[in-house]
Amino acid sequence: MSARAELDGQSIGDFLGQLAARMAAPGAGATAAVEAALSASLVAMVGRFTTDEQHADSVREIVAAADRRRDACLQAAADDEAAFSAVAEAMKMPKGTAEEKEARRRRLSEVSLDATRPPLAVLESATELVELAGRLLPIANRTLISDVAAATAAARAAATTARLAVEANLDGIGDDDVRGRLASTVAEVEDLARRADEVETEVRKVMRG
Repeated sequence: MSARAELDGQSIGDFLGQLAARMAAPGAGATAAVEAALSASLVAMVGRFTTDEQHADSVREIVAAADRRRDACLQAAADDEAAFSAVAEAMKMPKGTAEEKEARRRRLSEVSLDATRPPLAVLESATELVELAGRLLPIANRTLISDVAAATAAARAAATTARLAVEANLDGIGDDDVRGRLASTVAEVEDLARRADEVETEVRKVMRG
């Protein structure tokens, strides 16, 4: 069974139990992916309850995009578990001789770079989800307006966690230029957090009337 199929078949309780256990994976990367998937689900749910015909086309686009992001995030969660397991295996490689140390270093650099890809995909999803929530906010069903803010809060948490998951792998990457580019990419989380805060602030204004 593939990692994705196994994840799809898990209950939330099973996932949390594995997360809490003394296991190499799932970890922070999978957590970020699930947080983003929760954001996507909230956006899609609010969209499906927003039935104003005047905005039907926009809502359909938003819901479809959120559904795609939810699927992408679940795939990222599965990919992260596999990538983290590869890092754990590389850490166990022998390092008794100079040749063994070099082989271990090269393998660690390779799998550490691979391990940044799932959280980077989560960061990309979180960025779009904040944008989708912002588009949905003015037209959303007003009884569910707080869920729009909840979606951005989940996306912000996902992005912050994904950033940490990327940064945790930087030391293992041997290429300085690659490390620099990755560090610059994840620094964009601060802008995402600002936009998420703006949506939440606007939601609070609407709720206060």
